[in-house]
Amino acid sequence: MPFARVLIADDHAILAETLREYLQKSFEVVGVVGNGRALIDEAVRLRPDLIIVDVGMPLLNGMDAARRIKEQVPNMKFVFLTMQNHPNLAAAVIKLGAVGFVLKHSGGPELMKAIEHVLQRKAYITPSLKPEDWVAADTRAKQYSRELTHRQREVVQLCAEGRSMKEISAILNLSQRTVEFHKHHIMESFNLKSNAELVLFALDQGLVHTNQRSSPADAKIEHKG
Repeated sequence: MPFARVLIADDHAILAETLREYLQKSFEVVGVVGNGRALIDEAVRLRPDLIIVDVGMPLLNGMDAARRIKEQVPNMKFVFLTMQNHPNLAAAVIKLGAVGFVLKHSGGPELMKAIEHVLQRKAYITPSLKPEDWVAADTRAKQYSRELTHRQREVVQLCAEGRSMKEISAILNLSQRTVEFHKHHIMESFNLKSNAELVLFALDQGLVHTNQRSSPADAKIEHKG
C-alpha cells in the first residue's frame, strides 16, 4: 500500500525539517513551504493527501490559506499545528470539517494520532481543549472573522507583519492607493488609532501570532521532484 502524500507548511525552518525527518518514516513528504501563499500554490499543484500546516504563517495565515485551498480542492485534509491553546481558534478550525488541531508542544505520537484520524475523515482536537471549552463553537469561530472581508483580513495581516504599502500592493496585486484605502477603512471601522493598535487587532483576530515573524526567506519553496 503506498504511503500517504504529505505537504508541510511552516515558516520555522528547523521545525519544518524536524517534521520532515519524523514523518518521512511513515509518509511520503512531497514538499515544505514557508508561507501561506506558497502553500496554496503547492497544494493545488501537488494535490497531497494531507497538509500539516502552522496556523501562524507570514503572507497568509494557515487558516485562511486552508479555506482557499478547500475552495479549489474540497476534499483536502488538514492537520493544524499551533502554539495557541485557544478554544476560539479550535472552534474556527473545526468549521473546516474533519481536521486535526495539535499544539506544537505535543509529542510525536499525538501528531501521528491526529494524522490517522484525519486520513480516516475524523476530526481530532488536542485533549487539552475539553469539549466544554468550545461548546459555543459558532460564536467563538466568528470571533476570528467578524466583520472583515477576505481582502481586509489579508491587508490586516500584512500590515501587522510590518510590510510596506508597496510590498502589500505587490503581494495582493493591488494599487498602493487601494491598499491604503483598505487600511484606512479598517482603522476607521474598528476605531484603531495607530499601527500598534492594528497589530493588537490582528493578534485578537488570530491573523498573526506572538511567535510569528517574517523573513526574506518567506517565499522559499522546497519540493520533492
